[in-house]
Parts: sequence; structure tokens; C-alpha cells
Amino acid sequence: MRDAVIVEAVRTPIGKGKPNGALAHVHPVELLAHTLRTLVERSGVDPALIDDVIGGTVDQVGEQAMNTTRYAALSAGFPESVPATTVDRQCGSSQQAVHFAAQGVLAGAYDLVVACGVESMSRVPMWSNVPAGTDPFGPGIAERYPEGLVPQGISAELVAAKWSIGREQMDDFAVSSHLKAAAAWDGGLFDAEVAPLEDFTRDECVRPGSTTETLAGLKSAYYDPGFAERFPQIEWNVTAGNASPINDGASAVLVTSSETAARLGLRPLARLHSFAVTGSDPLLMLTGVVPATEKVLRKASLALDDIDLFEVNEAFAAVVLAWQQETGADLARVNVHGGAIALGHPLGASGTRLTTTLVHAMRERGARYALQTMCEAGGLANAMVLERV
Repeated sequence: MRDAVIVEAVRTPIGKGKPNGALAHVHPVELLAHTLRTLVERSGVDPALIDDVIGGTVDQVGEQAMNTTRYAALSAGFPESVPATTVDRQCGSSQQAVHFAAQGVLAGAYDLVVACGVESMSRVPMWSNVPAGTDPFGPGIAERYPEGLVPQGISAELVAAKWSIGREQMDDFAVSSHLKAAAAWDGGLFDAEVAPLEDFTRDECVRPGSTTETLAGLKSAYYDPGFAERFPQIEWNVTAGNASPINDGASAVLVTSSETAARLGLRPLARLHSFAVTGSDPLLMLTGVVPATEKVLRKASLALDDIDLFEVNEAFAAVVLAWQQETGADLARVNVHGGAIALGHPLGASGTRLTTTLVHAMRERGARYALQTMCEAGGLANAMVLERV
């Protein structure tokens, strides 16, 4: 029976998604091309053997339009015969790319495939693909949700209110993310996964000196009087400090079968064991990680206690803390090298960034099973289980 394994995983350092960010001068196609080029160089594979390149990008407009992944593969020097496509499952786009890549290998449609992602939020700001005055949802959604859907920041506030997650708890979690990320950098734990770009070698948003006292001084990031009237339960505790920043970055993983890996002399980092994707309430939007976790564990025939490491995307501290309340997972095993609050969240790149960090952490810690899950706009979530080879 065929399996699917990851044999290499790399990412750029993550820059601030602002005009003065370390990667703001780099075209998104070139960001991804750098990662693809490094992936094949480190693995030693002939790129002509790659059956497909599947990439995630969220704001597919402007410099990230026209199938960014295809042009990144060409810019990386891959043969013109290597195809590529770009997918969008919002923040989980490149995790979905991993699912598609692994499922293609398992089905026998691919022998060697790249899953990757990129987002340059400095050059293509969030919501660039929704011009002012346009409606991306349509009349059927307006009829089904007559009071209207809400932005993600409001969803994060609703999650915090529903699970009684207070400001201090969210800020404590955010500080922990920064401290873990800083310790991982200082300990050399990111060296194997990061592909430096020019003189940029380290994630730009990690703040080793972050404290709860500092974060306590930040104002609510999403306060809105209209939403305050509509949702009186909101306490307005989500801030820039306990949410992920805006970022630039790219990441990629190389997926194949154990048989092909042996034939090509590649060393598997982890086996892609099980996959799940779910929909959830698009108003709360960010809670799909809970049913996705339950679903993938059922598919894997595993219990939560079987999982040694978790990666739960830190779009907002409230999301991970609500997930922890519902699952009972040990936070000491969650995002052990820091998460998106510290490392950053370059939307389309985050799925494979989490996977990259996770497979290297599994090897470093001797973990047998690991689980990755991400919340996504529109009330969606991906989850997958990885297994040590």
C-alpha cells in the first residue's frame, strides 16, 4: 500500500508585512521561487522529476494573480514541463496544498510533488482582492445570514466571550509564544528549516522582551460601536499583542512515497498519516479547529493523548485557548517553538510554515505523532496527523 512522506521542508524567515519590512522589496513570485529553489537544492532532487507544484495564496490579485505558483516554479529554474497550480482555502491554503499533494501520492497520481505557499502582505495588502463597494458573498448569503457576517477580529472577540477567555489569559499566551520562539532561535532549532534570503536570516516579529505588562497597555484592535451594540457580550480584549501580525513569507515541503524516497536516496522526515477538513459557523468562523481535530483523530484511530506535538495556528490567542478548553490538550505540547503571534502569519504561506516547523520539531524531540490544525475565514478548518518514520 502506498504512503506519503515529507522528505524536505523549508521556509523563509518571516518579515513584517509593512513597507519597511525586511522582505517588502521582494516580489511574491521571487519569495516563493527562493523557497522552491532551496527545497530542491537541500533535497538534491532533479526538479524535472516533480509531477506538480501546489501552492497556497490568499489574496490572488495584483502581484499575486495569474497563478503565482506557476511563475515561482519557472523563476526557481524548474523545467517548463513541471506544472503548478494555486489554491485558496484562506489561511489554510498551503495546508490544503499539503493535503492535495499527499492525497495525490497516495492515489498514485503523483510520485514527487511540492506543496507550498506565499503571501506578501506588504505588497498585496489583505482584502486587495475585494475592491471597495463590491460584495464577495452574494444575495443568498445575505438571505441566510440577514444580520450579516463579521470580520475575523470580531469573530475572535466572540470566541473569547463564549469561552470566557480574558485579557490576561490571552496576553500570557502571547508572551509565551514570543519566549518559545526566541528560545528556539537561540537554540538553533530553526536553522534546519529556514532559508535565509539576502541578509535576512531571522523572523522579524519575534520579541524576546515581550511581557504581559507591556501587552496590557495595548488598546483593543477591533472595537466598533455598531458591533458593540449588536454583541454586548464582547469585552474588547483582542489586541495587536495577542493576535498574529501582518507578514511576508513563503514555505514549501516536498512530498513523495517511501518507495520513491528510497529509490532517490531521500530521507523521510515524517509520514502524512491522516487528513480532515470541516466547515463550521461562519459567524464564529474560527472554531472549526475543534471539530477538525476530533475528525482527524477519528480518521487516524488515535486519541488526543497519543499526540506528542500540536501545531494550532495562532491567528488569535483566543482561538488556541478555546481549542484547548474543548479538547483538553496539554498546552506544553502546543506550538513548542512558538506560533504565529510571534513568528508571523503570512496567510498563504502559513500552512506549510506550520508543517515545516512541525516536522523538524518532531525529529528534534523524537515525537511519534503530531497534529496540525488551522482555522480559516468563512468557518473552515484543516487538520492532519503526521507520524514519525
